[in-house]
Amino acid sequence: MDRKTGAGLIVLIVLAVGIYASAYTVDETQQVIITQFGDPIGNAITEPGLHFKLPLVQVAHFFDRRFLEWDGDANQVPTRDKRFIWVDSYARWRISDPLRFFERVNNELGAQSRLDDILDGETRNAVARHDLVEVVRSTNREPDQSLLDSEDETGVLEIIERGRQELTRAVLETARTRVADLGIELIDFQIKRINYVEEVQRDVFARMIAERNRVAERYRSEGEGEAARIRGERERELKRIQSEAYRTAQELQGVADAEATGTYAEAHNLDAEFYAFMKSLETLEITADPSSTLILSTDTDLLEYLKGTQ
Repeated sequence: MDRKTGAGLIVLIVLAVGIYASAYTVDETQQVIITQFGDPIGNAITEPGLHFKLPLVQVAHFFDRRFLEWDGDANQVPTRDKRFIWVDSYARWRISDPLRFFERVNNELGAQSRLDDILDGETRNAVARHDLVEVVRSTNREPDQSLLDSEDETGVLEIIERGRQELTRAVLETARTRVADLGIELIDFQIKRINYVEEVQRDVFARMIAERNRVAERYRSEGEGEAARIRGERERELKRIQSEAYRTAQELQGVADAEATGTYAEAHNLDAEFYAFMKSLETLEITADPSSTLILSTDTDLLEYLKGTQ
């Protein structure tokens, strides 16, 4: 290989390396800022495809064009009525102005840090301007009729003028204005979870238990009253049935006694002497038993029949 060939090969290699170092690809999800010696030049490149820059002198900084997620940490926040709660929130945002974004926060990590400060601060301010019931509920609702008696005057069923939706909307609008100067567009903000701090939880649970006990006591009282009414009706019905049964039994017994008396009268009329004899024997059978000794006087009516048999 002569010198000319070697020099040409070196030139080709340098050109290839230069082209490789200067070429970069932008896809549909990216946007690019070109800096030269650390200073941005030109506008943001948002057109997907193959692009070129000066090698070694210029640097391409890639930023996401898609919606990005901000997930804040749960913070302990006081409400207007001095209730301390844990508020956990999240937001969606995107880079609307890459050049300003690069100049103000440099990258997504810096943006997340600024969003932490802005959104956490605005959330704290919004919660502090609202009572707990407005933070918890979004709209007014019709309460369960069975629970109305157990709610006190400051219960969760009170009418609210503003709810959680208005609170989150206020945070979104205020924070959106503040982050616009960072080249960021805030798309959405929502409260993910609200929970009481431990001390408030104990008070709330105690109140809930007391309310449920009052409802249970009311149901027990109503049940006992209904049971007493049913027992009273049962006793009255039982006495009515017993009275009717006794009356029917007495009527049947009266009819039977009348029939028996009539039968006895007919038998007496047929043979009065024989009837008297049978009745005397029945009386003797009732009054005497095999182990008894019966002593009768000579003028006893029973002996008259016995004498007659001799």
